[in-house]
Amino acid sequence: MKAELDNDGKRLLKIRNRMNRKRPEFHRQEWFRYVRLGSSWRKPRGKHSKLREKKGYRHAFVESGYRGPAKVRYFHPTGFREIYVTSLTDIDRINPKTEAARISSTIGRKKRIMIQEKARALGVKILNEVK
Repeated sequence: MKAELDNDGKRLLKIRNRMNRKRPEFHRQEWFRYVRLGSSWRKPRGKHSKLREKKGYRHAFVESGYRGPAKVRYFHPTGFREIYVTSLTDIDRINPKTEAARISSTIGRKKRIMIQEKARALGVKILNEVK
């Protein structure tokens, strides 16, 4: 099941996939040096920081130019816009042609199965379905 996207949306989704492959991993400054430092990005704020000064021999710096196209930002790779579902009534508001449901992790198994059955009846795709 694929989302119904216009030609522009399909083109932008391909561009986003290409950009994702090229996007570098953004690591915290000197993450490799100390075990206690995680690798997740922190903005360098030091007075003499070479990374903050964007010296060429340092790794990639987080910048807005690395973002994907605005029209398809936050879309699922299948092309659907993700809608967060927390109750049965949320399923009714979903457009099955362009949107897909992601059931909240706080929902119990019984209620999750009820939501899945209702989604199947309405033809809505669920991204984190329980088998």
